[in-house]
Amino acid sequence: MTQMQNQSTAFGQPGQKPCWTQGNKDGVGTACAVSSRTWFTLSNGILNEVYYPTIDRPQIRDLQYLITDGSSFFHEEQRHLHTKTERIVPHVLGYRITNSDPEGRYTITKEIITDSRDSCILQHTRLTGHPEVLAKLQLYALCAPHLGIGGWNDSARIVEVAGVKILTAQQNDNWLAMTATVPFTRASCGYVGESGGWTDLADNFQMDWEFQQAQGGNVALTAKIDPKNNQEFTLGLAFASHLHDAVTTLLLSLDVPFEEQKVRYINQWNNACENRLPLEQVSGDGGNLYHSSFSVLLAHEDKIYPGATIASLSIPWGNAHGDEQQGGYHLVWLRDMVNSVTALLAAGHKTTALEALIYLAASQQPDGGFAQNFWINGEPYWTGIQLDQVASPIMLAWRLYRHNALRQFDPYPVVMQAAKYLINYGPATQQERWEEVSGYSPSTLASTIAALICAATFARERGDKSTAQFIEEYADFLESHLETWTVTTEGTLIPEIKRHYIRINPVDVHNPYPNEDPNQGVLSIANRPPGSQWQFPAKEIVDAGFLELVRYGIRSPYDPVIVDSLKVVDAVLKVDTPLGSCWHRYNHDGYGQREDGGPFLHYGKGRAWPLLTGERGHYELAAGHDVQPFIQAMEAFASDTGLLPEQIWDEPDQPNSHLYFGKPTGSAMPLAWAHAEYIKLLRSARDGKVFDWIPELVNRYLGNSKPTQFLEIWKFNRQIRSVKAGYTLRIQALAPFQLHWSNDNWQTIQNTDSTPTAIDIAFVDIAISSSQQSPINFTFFWTHSQNWENCNYQVTIMS
Repeated sequence: MTQMQNQSTAFGQPGQKPCWTQGNKDGVGTACAVSSRTWFTLSNGILNEVYYPTIDRPQIRDLQYLITDGSSFFHEEQRHLHTKTERIVPHVLGYRITNSDPEGRYTITKEIITDSRDSCILQHTRLTGHPEVLAKLQLYALCAPHLGIGGWNDSARIVEVAGVKILTAQQNDNWLAMTATVPFTRASCGYVGESGGWTDLADNFQMDWEFQQAQGGNVALTAKIDPKNNQEFTLGLAFASHLHDAVTTLLLSLDVPFEEQKVRYINQWNNACENRLPLEQVSGDGGNLYHSSFSVLLAHEDKIYPGATIASLSIPWGNAHGDEQQGGYHLVWLRDMVNSVTALLAAGHKTTALEALIYLAASQQPDGGFAQNFWINGEPYWTGIQLDQVASPIMLAWRLYRHNALRQFDPYPVVMQAAKYLINYGPATQQERWEEVSGYSPSTLASTIAALICAATFARERGDKSTAQFIEEYADFLESHLETWTVTTEGTLIPEIKRHYIRINPVDVHNPYPNEDPNQGVLSIANRPPGSQWQFPAKEIVDAGFLELVRYGIRSPYDPVIVDSLKVVDAVLKVDTPLGSCWHRYNHDGYGQREDGGPFLHYGKGRAWPLLTGERGHYELAAGHDVQPFIQAMEAFASDTGLLPEQIWDEPDQPNSHLYFGKPTGSAMPLAWAHAEYIKLLRSARDGKVFDWIPELVNRYLGNSKPTQFLEIWKFNRQIRSVKAGYTLRIQALAPFQLHWSNDNWQTIQNTDSTPTAIDIAFVDIAISSSQQSPINFTFFWTHSQNWENCNYQVTIMS
């Protein structure tokens, strides 16, 4: 390797503050081979963030061409040209982008894939136009590295290998290298906004600066390509942990003709999709979105950590965020991940779901829980507790078991540890599925009940009937309290409907004496605009999370409270767009594009979520209604390249902000969860029943043998003050104990040894007679440590 002799250094260090690009992508792609560890994204006709060596590590901001005639105009692809992006084959995540001069003078056509075997992005470029225009045209490649998940502290320099000029950038052990199959006639390293290529060309349409290096800042790489003699070429962008590896990978990738690379790339995707179930039979678009969704979900899996699947290859409203936005959506959320791999299972693909379960087994914390979200290597990013996410791996294990897809892996220890966690830390969750509020959430309770019954099924089929019964009885306890905890009797949103589910009954999980009355709670809503109301009566805030009760089989679709709650949800949250119906998450939501079209920054206005159209479709299917309007609405919400957004704009068009009624906002696109919901809806429609439906739940709660035991549970994080006469009072703890108790104000005393369970929860049951009036007084003698609790507790009896 020969370093360039002239080591002139760019001025303007460190450059402008770096930022990411927009969150709504037009394309995402990667090769199927695990040896090719790059993922790319596209928007506005150019290459955006590229991820390497794992799917959570973006390494560039963007790569685009700058075009000028040297005297009268200066264009950049993403701002000045008319653009069209299309897939090269419907199920293949490779793209053809056509960028045209508004005056018709020239067109740039690009095909973008990755090397099918190594970590290199390949952008085949063809320039066409009027000969007299092409004769004067000057073309420049401009790359903005953001190595190591950030734009500060990158360094750039030009090297030469075997006579080939190569632009490189580096931060710590992250390297990139860029060159083309035709020579760079000029090249420069500069600082963005100061000495970079865009600033240079915008001044007088000429490249006046050539700097050989730029150290420690927000750098830009600029290369000139002569289009007069080179109107078709391939630009390569390679990544590695060392300069030598990056350069070698780059030159080897470009040495293979692009058409040969493309054939390999397409063949890999053909092989990956060949056993996909034919669910396009029930689609409304001939399978266009289904084929894309299947590939998109496969592409969101990492290649070093098999099974690790992120929420989205995007950073929502990224162009408003700098290096402080480390995570974006390129992190593992269990809820999103389990939905994604379950959808692949629904499409007939079992391998990734099993890989995901094994990955989650390795990510489970010692207490049985999981972090709110985490990097691909398992390192927590946010550390909130969401019980529905702890429940998700149990249900995934159950589905794989029922599909005979576990192979040699035994999930039983993972399942039992997670079940213990749910029983120990519930019933209130620190965060519900929208990650903002603690309390009793219908959707979280639905997931918890479903997971516990699945866990009990594992235990019973292992022959551990006592553990199965204990877990089932706790699930029954939750199920019997659903309406008590989460249904208001004082509804005001529709005056004639007093009883309906609320979004959440807010209680502090650290308060062992919660007020569990859903009519009395006050809900604090995050992300509200400054000066606006942010606290509301909890009974006036609704979402459609209660539909999970129907989805799993805990409540009938015809349950009167479910039906009335849907009327409230439709009146408050439904948006009818020209493309179909969609729903907000909950009323007064602040997470979304601002009313003036600006990005979400600390506050905004919640917009409609297409995945909620899929959830509603599942309910309508369960209720025996036509599901096609919901399938077709989701298809209409998708981009031309088959990507589903997290949120769509739900107000009149704002062309200046590129916001159109029913089309994506600046939040994440694609959202893997939305694609998963669509695939599962197709599978459900084909089968004529909800794919997520769990027969054991239906038999237990909707059949003729619904449990009739009346159980109330006291535990240290929920120390109830009263129990109804005729109930059984269960007292639980995480260590063996002897209960020292009295039902006649200590006139007589009883000592009862706790019953152990295989999940290390001990309990004592006290049957409360229908005539009991005196309170139950008790304390604990801890048998392992041989000491008293030194505190008495009391539960009064309600007639």
